[in-house]
Amino acid sequence: MFYFVYFCPYFIFMKKVDFCLIFVLSIALWGCNRKTNTNENRVVFRYNESAGINTLDPAFARDQSIIWACNQLYNGLVQIDDSMNVKPSIAKSWSISEDGKSYTFQLRDDVYFHETDFFQFSQERKILASDFVFSFNRIIDEKTASPGAWVFSNVARKEDGKLNMEAPNDSTLIIHLNIPFPPFLGILSMQYCSAVPWEVVEKYGKDFRNHPVGTGPFKFKMWKEGVKLVLVKNEDYFEFENNHRLPYIDAVAISFIVDKQSAFLEFVKGNLDFLSGIDAAYKDELLTSAGKLNPKYQDQFKMHTMPYLNTEYLGFLVDPELENEEDNPLMIKEVRQAINYGFDRQKMMQFLRNNIGEEAYNGIIPRGLPGFVANRRYGYNYNPEKSRQLLAKAGFPAGKGLKPIVLSVSASYLDLSQYIQSELTKIGINLKIEVNPPATQRDLISKSKLAFFRGSWIADYPDAENYLSLFYSSNFTPGGPNYTHYKNPIFDDLYEKSQKTIDDSVRFDLYAKMDSVMMADAPIIVLYYDQVVRLVQNNIEGLGNNSMNLLSLKKVKIIN
Repeated sequence: MFYFVYFCPYFIFMKKVDFCLIFVLSIALWGCNRKTNTNENRVVFRYNESAGINTLDPAFARDQSIIWACNQLYNGLVQIDDSMNVKPSIAKSWSISEDGKSYTFQLRDDVYFHETDFFQFSQERKILASDFVFSFNRIIDEKTASPGAWVFSNVARKEDGKLNMEAPNDSTLIIHLNIPFPPFLGILSMQYCSAVPWEVVEKYGKDFRNHPVGTGPFKFKMWKEGVKLVLVKNEDYFEFENNHRLPYIDAVAISFIVDKQSAFLEFVKGNLDFLSGIDAAYKDELLTSAGKLNPKYQDQFKMHTMPYLNTEYLGFLVDPELENEEDNPLMIKEVRQAINYGFDRQKMMQFLRNNIGEEAYNGIIPRGLPGFVANRRYGYNYNPEKSRQLLAKAGFPAGKGLKPIVLSVSASYLDLSQYIQSELTKIGINLKIEVNPPATQRDLISKSKLAFFRGSWIADYPDAENYLSLFYSSNFTPGGPNYTHYKNPIFDDLYEKSQKTIDDSVRFDLYAKMDSVMMADAPIIVLYYDQVVRLVQNNIEGLGNNSMNLLSLKKVKIIN
């Protein structure tokens, strides 16, 4: 078993130490003690990111690990609270035109970009409405190649192709949409919509990824990729709580221990303050069979749970321009449906997840969002006989003539994949499992290089449209989140109608219809609707919990 160990410098005796080693050892000190004596005692919140972080540029905040880091560094016009309500951030207020197509935001006048060791503004740099015009147009610029370009798909364009936005003065921003789109405010809370300073982006270009400057509660200090990321308190942050300027803590130290069991042991030893999620490596040690915290740990730390707007699934690449039936039997709908019916999700959740989460027999929309419909027509209950019938209909009776099918996953999902592999063998499907590093897996999926892959979708904003956008044909990757390259004109028509519909009840009905159309075509296998699980040391206060599992550290306090 691999263990990640930090060595403090006073244990090392050598005549020559190169600069890189000194750097690594110095930042490792942030992890040795909660309080570190530099020029002052710093109170540091420590968490681990096993998936790694490959950029601190919000234009590329497509993964949870990047989203969490960017949420500490940047602000947008609005933000989402723990109850999934849209709240002011840099915009102190806003109004929407009667036709629902124009949004006018009034900005605060006390928000400033960070001063950093690597970039000093000539004077205090107040954020302006024009900074949002720059930041949003940067996201849609093909040169940026941001995966978040799709979030502005409903914003009207000018003749030069830029977004139809106006900044009539420094504190007023007006955004014009093509059509009314009720989820738009929620979309603006996404990290893609963060404000960045044009001067720094212009100076560093692609290297803005490791020279981040924002307005958030923490600012960048140092980053040794794969080892440690340190963010320090923004002393001039604009938000207050009970007349106290946020944040309360002095710094955030993020480690990158890849092995999740090692990270769990570090948490148990008190070397991490927070751990998110349950991994197979330690779930039986942590949880009872009913999904409760093991009594042996109840006095040591706390476990917080709540329904999670995260749908775990397996995806098929169904683009006929990239795949064909002869080479890939997964292009045949009946084969995909047979796999959907071919394993017992309830048993999977009971024995492999300790009942953390809810087995998914329905669509991509998780329980808790309008558009979710229980017991829908195209739900996939466990039905091995139905699987056999579908295989025969596809021309593979009892699996005869069916080529081995390769499922690509990261190591964290190997146990679930092996269970599905075992179950599918019983109906004649030979499933092979290919394990990729998480970063490689994400890259291959985004480049449409995997025919069958494990995926998940965490809500970026609390509206079911967010999930259905994964299957709209104009959102094919890399320009959008349609990783399966699914295309159905009926689905597209319903999707476009829903975007023009202001009446919530009508729009939610369209959502349910879209979900059923997509599930009948089976471009995905929905596995389960997840549950937020947060492990928190007993002396941590103010770390909220929310159904999007968004990490916000600005209100965290550490009680000694």
